Amino acid sequence: MEVSATAKYLPVSARKVRLVLDQLPGKRVDEAITMLRFLPTPHARIVEKVVKSAASNAENNYALDIDALRIKRAYAGESRTVKRFKAKARGRVGPILHRTSHVTVVVEEQ
Repeated sequence: MEVSATAKYLPVSARKVRLVLDQLPGKRVDEAITMLRFLPTPHARIVEKVVKSAASNAENNYALDIDALRIKRAYAGESRTVKRFKAKARGRVGPILHRTSHVTVVVEEQ
């Protein structure tokens, strides 16, 4: 049985989060949490919360054993982009794009 958790409108670009998410599929949940805790990127903490949420959803909503859960899929999608402008040299203007993303983690029982 597949159980998922989604975090929406995270203040990080989907491209940066995908670097962390590509390492997760196939790992057990406890292995993934340990790995994410020690990754040097701050985006790993955000992904760690989503993995914990998916495991909690499986335990509380479907009575699945956390020790028997594996990460089946983990992906990030683009969300809204807030567009701002900043003054540049010689009276010109340059765009500033604040990108956000949606992160989804799907776990399943072995």
